[in-house]
Amino acid sequence: MNSNSDITVLKVGGSAVTDKNAAAGSAKADEMERIAREIAGFSGKLVIVHGAGSYGHVYAKQYGLDKGFHEEGFLKTHDSVRELNEMIVKTLRAEGIPAVPLNPLSFSICGDGRLTFLYTDQIAEMLKHDLVPVLHGDVCMDTTRGACILSGDQSLPYVAAALNAKRVGLGSATDGVLDSNGKTIPKITPKSFDSVKQHIGGSAGTDVTGGMLGKVSEILDLAEKTGIESCIFNANTPGNVAAYLKGDTVGTLICKDE
Repeated sequence: MNSNSDITVLKVGGSAVTDKNAAAGSAKADEMERIAREIAGFSGKLVIVHGAGSYGHVYAKQYGLDKGFHEEGFLKTHDSVRELNEMIVKTLRAEGIPAVPLNPLSFSICGDGRLTFLYTDQIAEMLKHDLVPVLHGDVCMDTTRGACILSGDQSLPYVAAALNAKRVGLGSATDGVLDSNGKTIPKITPKSFDSVKQHIGGSAGTDVTGGMLGKVSEILDLAEKTGIESCIFNANTPGNVAAYLKGDTVGTLICKDE
């Protein structure tokens, strides 16, 4: 079913606001500020989810948190992604956006690496008061492994479905989903996915969450189950975030078959 709500869920990819090739957390402050300015022009109800980029993936890989619990790695990874979240929230507020930091570790649970529950009632209440919740990729307690990485690519569709969102956008560092020739694939549906997935790569930097193929798989599943359409676009291209929030289709459209 298509949503009749006015809620937009926007992911700002870690690759768009950090240097994912850096050995440790390295923010692209100028990009954060420009993206925040573009978001500031949007007047609808908005939830933001941002990736961890070099703030989370490096520690997660170093300590094997995609495989199980490691106390030091768990704490270092959470502290690092929380630092990035605070930076992004501060940048958004500087543009007049009433951003609220939300750490998914505190209100979610996974089982064998998959998100099984994320509390969203507080997000719905925040939206009623025109606040902008800002979630992020985080470590998460896991009933099978002890701990795992909860990527924004998993929490994004979960939140969108729970809130019956109208639109979902994923701002990455590429011009949408690219084929083997580097050309943007304009639309992907469940029927066309098998023919294009062989061309979809992983991540250019350290990433323990599946890269671009993982993103497409998650939001394709969202489209099939709920009818909610998503766009994957280049958030580093000036004007793209604003265009998407205005209602334009930017980059690659992910939707169910007609």
